[in-house]
Amino acid sequence: MENLKAYIESGVLELYVLGDLSPEETLRVEEMASQYPGVRDEIAAIELAMEKYAMQNAVQPSADIQTRLFEQLGLNDAEANVNIQPEPTYTDEAKIIRLDGSDGKVKVLRYALVACIALLVVSTAALFITYNKLAAAHDQIASLNLDKQKFAGIVSKLEFENQGLGNMAAMADSKEWATIRMAGQAFSPTSKMKLYWNKKDKSVLINYVAMDLPKTDAQHEYQLWALVNGKPVSLGLFGKTDSTHNEALVKMQATQEAQAFAVTLEPMGGSVNPTMDKLTVMGGV
Repeated sequence: MENLKAYIESGVLELYVLGDLSPEETLRVEEMASQYPGVRDEIAAIELAMEKYAMQNAVQPSADIQTRLFEQLGLNDAEANVNIQPEPTYTDEAKIIRLDGSDGKVKVLRYALVACIALLVVSTAALFITYNKLAAAHDQIASLNLDKQKFAGIVSKLEFENQGLGNMAAMADSKEWATIRMAGQAFSPTSKMKLYWNKKDKSVLINYVAMDLPKTDAQHEYQLWALVNGKPVSLGLFGKTDSTHNEALVKMQATQEAQAFAVTLEPMGGSVNPTMDKLTVMGGV
């Protein structure tokens, strides 16, 4: 099981044995140990390895450390190095307990304490180095994902433009389609766009690839008009934002006749009549 293997190798079990996890994380480890024998075995192996390491790397504490430790325990050197024999109790199960300062449990505990402190320092340094490496790897992954998204956006834009150019070339070769070039007007002199009108079925298409109009805001959109016998007829609404449209060519409403086509900027939902002071582009047939 890959997830279980990754969990065991993540280092969280070592932190659990050292007691460096939060209560919630500790509870999670214990839940995993109760569910998966592999986790229990790994915890036991870590505990055994740490105990073995502590015993193998035990060092003789200096006299200064020994003195301070005895002071914290409320003992002096003379008291710590004498055999202590408690007074026997007069029962059938009475036992005499001897505490030898040189070879007894106090000395073993003293060595174990120093070894544990050394192990804790080494483990903390190793975890700090591992954390820094993981943080650097995370930053690299985030950077790669960002580059991947940018590359995907560029590819999508190129595919979109290629589709539009291919459609334009096909329409230019067809005698059924008339290409209407619409130039900028006083409201937006630098604007331009192309429109295709089918002479046979009278359908109308606008090309987003060849479109150069100011982007619209949330309250406005563009409205396409056909000038039929001197009267404007609405052919539908479309938006223009920084993002490209889903389709390179967008079909608008058909018109049987037209002497010219125009685009105006209108409030959302369109207008019954064109707002002439916001006439953006216009082109004759």
